[in-house]
Amino acid sequence: MRNVTKDNITDVFSSYFGDDTDPRVKEVLVALARHIHDFTRETKLTHDEWRKGLEFLEWAGRITDPERNEFVLLSDVLGLSSLVDMQNSNPEATSSSVLGPFHVSNPPALEVGGDMKRDFEGEVLLVHGYVRDTNGDPIPNATIDIWQTAPNGLYSSQDPDQDIHSFHGLMTADEEGRYTFTTIRPVCYTVPSDGPVGEILNAAGRHPWRPSHLHYIVSAPGYRTLVTEVFPSDDPYLDQDTVFGVRDDLVMTYVPQPAGSFPDGYKLSGKVNDAYSRVDFDLILAKQ
Repeated sequence: MRNVTKDNITDVFSSYFGDDTDPRVKEVLVALARHIHDFTRETKLTHDEWRKGLEFLEWAGRITDPERNEFVLLSDVLGLSSLVDMQNSNPEATSSSVLGPFHVSNPPALEVGGDMKRDFEGEVLLVHGYVRDTNGDPIPNATIDIWQTAPNGLYSSQDPDQDIHSFHGLMTADEEGRYTFTTIRPVCYTVPSDGPVGEILNAAGRHPWRPSHLHYIVSAPGYRTLVTEVFPSDDPYLDQDTVFGVRDDLVMTYVPQPAGSFPDGYKLSGKVNDAYSRVDFDLILAKQ
């Protein structure tokens, strides 16, 4: 078409689809083009700004590897990941929250009552809960993929001094839907700010901090898979999460426990007589 203008280019783009195009593909692409075109007109985007945007995406592609996905991080800090989570969460189930860029595939098996602490030092945390459906009934044998940062604030995929599977475990809940394990209390940390996402944070005057949390991916036949994370109520960044991942129902309380009270049935590495903290958190799945 030779009469394309800045005012009709969106309509022209919308007409460039074959008759056999999947309706959902067309809906998404037309909406994407409409918003990009409106953004360009609204901001009066310059050539230099357009080139800067392309260079940004090229940089994100170069820095992305199997251990770090800068595009996921970009989605996180723009609030897109959390918006998709909230839009697709079932209000009767545990809220979804961001997967993040540091999930590791094929984590080692972690038995109920198992230990993720290993030889690391820090405040011992005993985590206990049940996987339930929206009626409150237990879901037996649900699969729970669990991961967190080490005490130095780094995930294993960020830290060459850690085993790639440190602070990762794959648990199968018992017949009562119970899951429980011991670990070190996670710490708050900064998202990577040495790449293009860091430039956005700096330009916006935003800090890169996230509150401490435990990650979960919970699945069971017949139920929607839940990707979420849970946060302690006393974390200083609870209301300042740079990736907007906190939800009211994902805030938990670490309850201090006295020395000498550690229960039997756990495979905790090292001392078991010191004071520790306990958190109880149930995970609620919605049916498909």
